[in-house]
Amino acid sequence: MRSPFAGTFQSLTIRNFRLFAAGQLVSVAGTWMMVVAQDWLVLSMTDDSASALGVVTALQFAPLLLLSLHAGGLADRHDKRRLLLAANIAAGLLALLLGLLVLSGVAGLWHVFAFALALGIVNAVEVPARMSFVSELVGPELLPNASALSAAYFNSARVLGPALAGLLIGWLGSGPVMLLNAVSYLATVVGLRLMRPAELHRSARRPRRAPVMDGIRHLTARRDLLLPMFLVAVVGMLGLNFQLTLPLMAKSVFHSDATGFGLLTAVFAAGGLLAAFVTTRRRGRPTAGLVVGAAFGFGVVEAAAGFAPTYATAAVLLFGAGFGSLYFAQAANHRIQLGTDPAYRGRVLAVYTLIFQGTTPLGALLVGALSEAFGPRSGLITGGAASALAAAVVLLGQVREVPPASRRPAHGSRRTHPSPPAIRRKTP
Repeated sequence: MRSPFAGTFQSLTIRNFRLFAAGQLVSVAGTWMMVVAQDWLVLSMTDDSASALGVVTALQFAPLLLLSLHAGGLADRHDKRRLLLAANIAAGLLALLLGLLVLSGVAGLWHVFAFALALGIVNAVEVPARMSFVSELVGPELLPNASALSAAYFNSARVLGPALAGLLIGWLGSGPVMLLNAVSYLATVVGLRLMRPAELHRSARRPRRAPVMDGIRHLTARRDLLLPMFLVAVVGMLGLNFQLTLPLMAKSVFHSDATGFGLLTAVFAAGGLLAAFVTTRRRGRPTAGLVVGAAFGFGVVEAAAGFAPTYATAAVLLFGAGFGSLYFAQAANHRIQLGTDPAYRGRVLAVYTLIFQGTTPLGALLVGALSEAFGPRSGLITGGAASALAAAVVLLGQVREVPPASRRPAHGSRRTHPSPPAIRRKTP
């Protein structure tokens, strides 16, 4: 009898994906340790300034606004494995330098700002290459499973990293945590080097040129891709600012220490981890209704977390918000990625990255200003309400396209007039 878990972990039967997943698990855990250490350092330097934390978040994500579209062209045109090697080596060196500055006691706020920007530039190149590289590791048939497992190891690392960082910061300080992050990048570098390039599922045609506008034209001609992109834009900009809202809630609302902040982040990530395992069973392209429903549910739970009266209540609701955020992100990602021509996948995923993460600087500045003016809870409430409202708008637009029941022929009757365009149109 076949184990029910066989399908869940099917992509791990592929050697190249196992190497990639193992390296990423270690590296991403280090990255989340770095996030906690960096945010705690900024709050310590600025007497809990939400605006300063918003600036750091904005600088870290701003390069995605400027560079990710061109990085998508690089991913379509060049060897993704080599791009990822270069990006991980560069990120490791940057983390090492910042950690040494903090340990030496000479790091100022401007150093944190500068390194956040530099890491953001590396991230702008790495993200579209990594997302499109997954399909080369496993092929299109296993892409939903591999993508969900990628989210699983990402959220496993997101549980382990912050929880461990909260303990280590209280014991050793932020500097050593940053150095551990620098070392963690070696896991991904080693995994990439050990892969067998001949076993990658590479496209038979790799364009010599990959104009950004060609990818945008492919996207704008596909309404089934545009609707999830709209939801990704709203949720990404306003709903997914937990890097900013969680430390503020932990420190300013519930008066927790670094350990309490790390645990809140870990609980949020644990919800995402559960969602990742749920989506490993997906074998086909999600429906538009599933994407809309996931966005609405996430928004409602996030807004509720903003009203949480106690730390324990907030932890429970943030677990639900973590589940909803990852479930929505996976549904949107799979609908977009599985509906895109492989020749344009790097560029379309670069647009996805630009919208999902590149709008974070704008959202971080806005949510930071709101939190400064109206309190830390307002960030979660605003983000959740905006996400739910965007889903309701998309749903209303889809309902209006469906012909009223009075215009549908009764069962068994013959239609004597042409089908309305909304019925005749085929959605890829």
